[in-house]
Amino acid sequence: MTARQRAISGLYLVVWVMLCFSVAGAGSRYTPGEWYESLAKPDWNPPNWVFAPVWTALYLTMATAAWRVTIKAPVGSRIVPLGLFVLQLLLNGVWSWLFFGLRNPGLAFVDIVALWVVLLITVITFWRADRLAGVLLTPYLAWVSFALALNLAIWRLNA
Repeated sequence: MTARQRAISGLYLVVWVMLCFSVAGAGSRYTPGEWYESLAKPDWNPPNWVFAPVWTALYLTMATAAWRVTIKAPVGSRIVPLGLFVLQLLLNGVWSWLFFGLRNPGLAFVDIVALWVVLLITVITFWRADRLAGVLLTPYLAWVSFALALNLAIWRLNA
């Protein structure tokens, strides 16, 4: 790899990290607060302090996965996987607004189901483009699966 190729590769990584953490920053504007604390939650609801470190690690692996597809896949075959990645990132960011901003667990559940479906397809397309990129997204898929179940439980307990 030439110095120019390394520089371009590094720039792609920076762009993906910035995009992922921009979504994280936008979502963090909507914090749990008193409303969330007042909700009934299942016994398996994790403590609040767990979420920030988990999401930080996930956003880093998500950015790395997108970067790997960007640098490993041929230009023409990047469009679908990276388009799906951006779509799932958008659905990810909207969830916080729906759940915490609008205080609507039902609508947030619809969003997270859509997120899970798009994310699963993204994992498959990333896997095909670069196996490690697909592997890097699997913890995120596992966490979104857990979050989907938690969202559903909270919605049902508080309906």
